[in-house]
Amino acid sequence: MEDRELYATILGVRDPWTVERVELDAKGERVDVWLGYERGSAQCPECDAAGAVHDHRERAWRHLDTCQFETRLHARVPRVNCAAHGVKQVRVPWAEKGSQFTALFERLAIDWLREATVSAVARRMRLSWDEVWGIQKRAVRRGLERRGPLEPIFVGVDEKSFRRRHHYATLVNDIIDARVLYVAEGRTQESLEPFYREELTAAARENLTAIAMDMWEPFIQTTLREVPQAADKIVFDKFHVAKHLNEAVDKVRRREQRDLRSQGDPRLTHTKYWWLKTGPLDDATLQRQFCALRNSDLKVARAWSIKETAMNLWSYESKTWAHKFFKRWFFWATHSRLKPVVDVARMMKRRLHNLLTYVDFPITNAASESINATVQTIKSKARGFRNFDNFRTAIFFHCGGLDLYPH
Repeated sequence: MEDRELYATILGVRDPWTVERVELDAKGERVDVWLGYERGSAQCPECDAAGAVHDHRERAWRHLDTCQFETRLHARVPRVNCAAHGVKQVRVPWAEKGSQFTALFERLAIDWLREATVSAVARRMRLSWDEVWGIQKRAVRRGLERRGPLEPIFVGVDEKSFRRRHHYATLVNDIIDARVLYVAEGRTQESLEPFYREELTAAARENLTAIAMDMWEPFIQTTLREVPQAADKIVFDKFHVAKHLNEAVDKVRRREQRDLRSQGDPRLTHTKYWWLKTGPLDDATLQRQFCALRNSDLKVARAWSIKETAMNLWSYESKTWAHKFFKRWFFWATHSRLKPVVDVARMMKRRLHNLLTYVDFPITNAASESINATVQTIKSKARGFRNFDNFRTAIFFHCGGLDLYPH
């Protein structure tokens, strides 16, 4: 088989395209393949109408390596004179419009990008950082174009730190599919509002069954304004409440530890994570020590018991019984004489209606936290991002559940 026939078969080149010649540069470890167009007419890329070839433009594309030799395709691509759209460059079957790489090469790069950083892929594929980033950016753009209308049933609204000094991003994810639907800079009403107004139709907003979120007021007010019957659809995340309760327990511990240390009592030294950990400690000896502390008359032991008991609120299947439980728990918490615990209890009472919506819609932002962990890994590997658009692109690439590959 001749080299032209070989590459025609490998590339899947069909009429009206042919392989005209193949050149091998063994010293430079490079293969160049020239393709030719053999018709005097072509189809308009906009409307597929046939028209006469107007002229040709030289183009080149990086292709998959041939036996570790860098391979490039070259072609004089015809431009067609369309009566409706004017002079347009025809589509080539091996690459997308505007790309410097063949579709097969971009697919390989996307597979590598799923596993490694942009810099690592650039080194591995002998490309520049900007070229690899361009592949990732195009993949996200095509994925978003293919995604179609959003019709989520359960969504989670969360925030993620973008940079230091309180630079945040607003993330909305589909809880069922565990994929990011929307990313915007900031954590204000204006950052969340476009999701409801631009990404969802009126029917989709109506069909939105429940929204899990923390108690951040701008998110609450935007959702109440944009989603029909949102007052009964917002579900405050139980893990967010647990975080507040843990912070209250830690405040009590720190204050009590200072008092005990001044009296020469080291019991609470190095016990911070004992009080915050969910479930038993890994070490049996430490677990016995912790049991002795939590059964003592320490203030932090009382705060820990109040915190642990509070989490039973989410085990009820009846709002009536859940309300009765909370009433008893609230009395205990507010009469504990532990100010951090009292403050959290009062906050929970103010938000009780949307804490109890969990009974109707038992959803949490656990998917959001999982996505946040992935985003944090992406940030760490990339060592930060030049701007917010790059950050948004990376989130959609890794967490958007998009169809990224060129066809």
